[in-house]
Amino acid sequence: MSSRDADIADTPAPFSAAALFLAVIALGAIAGLLAPAYSSTFSEGADATLLLLIFLLMFELRLGAVFKAFGNTKVLGLAWAANFLLVPVIGFGIASLIFSGQPLLFVGLMIYFLAPCTDWFLGFTRLAKGDTEVGAALIPINMVTQILLFPLWLWLFAQSTGLVEFEAMPNMLLQWFILPLACAQALRFACSRFLPQAWNDRVLSLAASVIPFVLAALIFQLFATHIGVIALSWSVIALVILAVCMFFGATFATGEILSRVGGLSHKQRVLLSMTMAARNAPLMLALTAIAIPDQPLVLAVIVAGMLIEIPLLTALKQVLVLRNPER
Repeated sequence: MSSRDADIADTPAPFSAAALFLAVIALGAIAGLLAPAYSSTFSEGADATLLLLIFLLMFELRLGAVFKAFGNTKVLGLAWAANFLLVPVIGFGIASLIFSGQPLLFVGLMIYFLAPCTDWFLGFTRLAKGDTEVGAALIPINMVTQILLFPLWLWLFAQSTGLVEFEAMPNMLLQWFILPLACAQALRFACSRFLPQAWNDRVLSLAASVIPFVLAALIFQLFATHIGVIALSWSVIALVILAVCMFFGATFATGEILSRVGGLSHKQRVLLSMTMAARNAPLMLALTAIAIPDQPLVLAVIVAGMLIEIPLLTALKQVLVLRNPER
């Protein structure tokens, strides 16, 4: 997901976004079922929607936040290692248990598990009295790392499926992510350099507020185009919910152990728990739609994980608040 300033991140945005996503899933399903002849029309604008979503996600990246947190390299290093070394092992174990022998569903669940959130986890961290300053620095670090690792993840978990053309991966990363990142950050720098502060803040706020609607448009296109296939597998949603609940429990327990071993403060423990639990479903949805086209079940698993994640993050926030020794 995209980065947002810590002082404006909160939970109403995720909850209202979840309601929006549920609504467009229903609308997309209805449109696809009632007008199947128009499925190609629904999908025609998907590439433009994907590119706009990626550009907006990159535009929100606060690269300067990394330099402000250099004094907390222990926490940053521990969070990075947890997200990109330990969490993949946890996710692999759960996905293998839940979707063994079902490669499409396994790949979708693994892709969902592998990428740490870069947006609303910071709002939940703030509400649980966690360290949002270091959390803001984690956002660009996590975003860049997960994009660079995405081809490796696909090679590890999807090579046997024949779904991915790996020879096209470098061009895909250049066209869909490196160029949008460069353009988005250039525009962000120009806005901060040449616009009055009030106008720059409005541009950043507008970009943040548009992202859920662009993501909603992409979800609508997905369900309107592929509802015939997705409708055959609604039973897997319960298994996805079970898998995500198991993931939250496992990452929380792992985070508690790491916090004690690392001697983290409560604020740092909250941050570690949140960044290990929250996942970057919007970016993974975009990446996967490009890298593994015409596989709606893979995308549907990612969407399902995103929807169940929000109430689970709320529950995690409450647990961490109750565990605060200063409350």
